[in-house]
Amino acid sequence: MNRALVLGAFAVMVLAGAASALEVGQKVPDFASLQVQPYEPPKPAPAFALPGLDGKVTRLADLRGKVVLIFFWATW
Repeated sequence: MNRALVLGAFAVMVLAGAASALEVGQKVPDFASLQVQPYEPPKPAPAFALPGLDGKVTRLADLRGKVVLIFFWATW
């Protein structure tokens, strides 16, 4: 399962629990002590273009709506 989805679902459950705690007059949990981090949606990738092995340039915008795997590697 997608880690972001799991963390988002967990955050929703925690917030729902906090909201119900407020309704019955209980203390809201200290999220920092629970090490709960707020979910931040991913940022869009910057626009770029890369040449293929055939010399044709492919732009990221041309692939909108498709799954894209970008694999970088380096030798030091």
